[in-house]
Amino acid sequence: MDKILITGGAGFIGSSLANKLYQTNKLVIIDDLSMGNQDNLPESENIEFIVGCVTDHNLMKRVLSENQFTYIYHFAAIASVADSVARPLETHRINFDSVFNLLELSKQYQQGLKRLVFASSAAVYGDEPTLPKKEESVIKPLTPYAIDKFAAEKYVLAYSQLYNVPTSAVRFFNVYGPKQNPNSPYSGVISIILDRLKRKQAGEEISFTMFGNGEQSRDFVYVEDVMNALELVAKSDKSLGEVYNVATGTETTLNELVRLLSESLEIQLPIDYQESREGDIEHSLADISKIKELGFNPEYSVGAGLNDCIKKGFS
Repeated sequence: MDKILITGGAGFIGSSLANKLYQTNKLVIIDDLSMGNQDNLPESENIEFIVGCVTDHNLMKRVLSENQFTYIYHFAAIASVADSVARPLETHRINFDSVFNLLELSKQYQQGLKRLVFASSAAVYGDEPTLPKKEESVIKPLTPYAIDKFAAEKYVLAYSQLYNVPTSAVRFFNVYGPKQNPNSPYSGVISIILDRLKRKQAGEEISFTMFGNGEQSRDFVYVEDVMNALELVAKSDKSLGEVYNVATGTETTLNELVRLLSESLEIQLPIDYQESREGDIEHSLADISKIKELGFNPEYSVGAGLNDCIKKGFS
């Protein structure tokens, strides 16, 4: 069995990966449970769960010095853009400093490591209007969150080139799927819409707040496709020292999302349109030709992914 470290492993994407890997691998999962939930993880002797923060140098040193990992997935972050604007110093410590510390500890202790995969974000592209976004497109981060993600990403790739720490980075676009918490400080819009629809179905008088006119568009990617992308990036020789968009290469407006979900559940959801928020990006769309060279081919359209979410009830 490989031994794998997943930081932020009780969160949405981290726990999805843990559920895929735990039966055939030994997992060490670190999460401070500020946004994750341990109930997202199965009970298994193959999982060692550590409640702690990735900014705790002593904890991270102990974990990295006492274990030899085959793969490391670094998902731990404060993923709220608004939070990073309100508390830039605190979010910087988690979104940047923890990555730098992990790289240094990996350089020192992880001689048998095959890959460290860092979760970056499409937020690094900012609002530069040229679409679709390629990995070499103009980078124009608008918030402390996006700045930290890009700076950390550059360090991650530099450690591969300078210190032979085997690294790759992925820029997630709008990931959605089961176990995505609609009540967390940073929730995927699909989980929020579905939550409102369920509450409406239960008889609650509720609406969905839409910031902007709803014609803003996103490249939504189902979490099952993300799991396949992570495996390809972690295990391919081509991906060493590289960064990849993880998306579908198709865009969907928020109005279209509401329509699709409302039709699937046969519920009409009232929309409360509000002014756009500062820092919100109008349109986002990925070019995924680079990751396709690794063999990636998204299997879920937005419609298929939404239907699977509804079937699983986001539980």
